[in-house]
Amino acid sequence: MNILKGVEIFGEYVLLLKRVFSKPEKKRVYYRQTIKEIDKLGLQSIWIVTIISAFMGAVITLQTAYNMENPFIPTYLIGLGTRDSMLLEFSSTVIGLILAGKVGSNIASEIGTMRVSEQIDALEIMGVNSASFLILPKIIATVLFNPFLSVLSMIVGITGGWLVGVFTGVVSSQEYINGVQYAFIPFYITYSLIKTVVFAFLITTISAFYGYRVQGGSLEVGKASTQAVVMSSIFILLFNLLLTQLLLS
Repeated sequence: MNILKGVEIFGEYVLLLKRVFSKPEKKRVYYRQTIKEIDKLGLQSIWIVTIISAFMGAVITLQTAYNMENPFIPTYLIGLGTRDSMLLEFSSTVIGLILAGKVGSNIASEIGTMRVSEQIDALEIMGVNSASFLILPKIIATVLFNPFLSVLSMIVGITGGWLVGVFTGVVSSQEYINGVQYAFIPFYITYSLIKTVVFAFLITTISAFYGYRVQGGSLEVGKASTQAVVMSSIFILLFNLLLTQLLLS
């Protein structure tokens, strides 16, 4: 029964995506909506990404330094470890999980509230493709802006690690910078950005799907928000595994 239900839900998800990516009625309206969504879902997420990235970069640096007890291990590896940790995993996957909680719950609750208050029904009566009008601008906004958040996370995390490493004395500034530059592979940034775009699409579409199919009242909206965050997180981890195998193998 669970498998059949899962197949049914996936079918509904695909059908919703078909409606979302149908031809927009008025492109100018969609453009204005996209700008609003970039501000709400992207710009307002900068502060949380910046704060978390700075602290995580600092923690990675300290943990790497305190676990390097062998005096024969060069200290520049501290900078290298922080760089690779931020580029390969943190700035894409962990930030994606954080945004699944912040952005995903916001999308699910907003669309769910519109569903239970019959605003979506009103749009349908007026002949508006409500799925495309409400969801497509959110997808475009997150897919376009989340790579910027990922790059910001990389820069802030590596900088935070450098500041803490120097101020605590666990690594010199020159050694840390040498580690950041050592054996740098540019494809790691491309790999991280590809994952970020995929995660942005998953977060937005899954959250919108759970919000769009809400039935009931405010209690069901809360449940839909929780389901959206949980399912977004699961699919982020699943696709992280798949993309890592495809891109780095």
